[in-house]
Amino acid sequence: MTTPGAKPPDLHLPDDAFRRVTELMYRWTGMTFGENKRYYIERRVSDRVRRSGAASLGTWLASLASDPGECEALINAFTINETYFFREDHQLAALVREILPQIVRHRRPGDLVRIWSMPCSTGEEAYSIAIWLLEHWPLVDAYNIEIVGSDIDTAAIEAARDGRYAARSLARLPAELIERYFEPERNHRRKIIDDLRESVRFAPANLVDAASAASQGRFDVILCRNLLIYFDEASRLIAAANLFDCLAPGGFLCLGHSESMTRISDRFELVRLEDAIVYRRP
Repeated sequence: MTTPGAKPPDLHLPDDAFRRVTELMYRWTGMTFGENKRYYIERRVSDRVRRSGAASLGTWLASLASDPGECEALINAFTINETYFFREDHQLAALVREILPQIVRHRRPGDLVRIWSMPCSTGEEAYSIAIWLLEHWPLVDAYNIEIVGSDIDTAAIEAARDGRYAARSLARLPAELIERYFEPERNHRRKIIDDLRESVRFAPANLVDAASAASQGRFDVILCRNLLIYFDEASRLIAAANLFDCLAPGGFLCLGHSESMTRISDRFELVRLEDAIVYRRP
């Protein structure tokens, strides 16, 4: 007997339905989900079936072929948004000490410099870049800096645009920076001040879709951290090719600490900086 008002139990996916969902997610996102993720997948599928109002699992599965909104909602349900301000800040230090000085060496004041946070999740990384530049790069006002945050998760993009964060996201920020760049706490969250929020643009993009990635243009610096670990070899090759194409010649790529482009593609040059190991498009 189910207690009135209680959440219905999660669905048990038959093997064919499990394969159908995981194959779709792989095709759409490049992410692989094996049998060891069955409970994770069943919880999210159960939630989507309930929220969609579908009469049965079969009806819901059929809707994925014709309902882009439900496909988007399923992708959003599967993405992992583990992030916080100043994560892997040694790369931010490398950005202002060595990467940007190399980028602007042959540019004039006022020239455009583009930085891409991909995936940006709920925006902490993209805003971290903006804060770090304001605090640590004396030339930040000398150039036209464009920071773009992209993610396949459209719900995360909306949260990034809103710019409201709980204490866990802010834990690594010094108190004086919280006071400088965030509004006073309200409902246990603090909102990025408007001037900073408006300095970062957010747009959805899919790194394993060449057209989607290319739609964001070319960048001088790309931070693509802790995404490739969720891909298999084929998806990594696609992602690496798209990252290469999205970098301007001489541009730099920063990966997560456990990721290495040298194992994926030989098109990038490995560059050892004082604060980080990065990759450059020749």
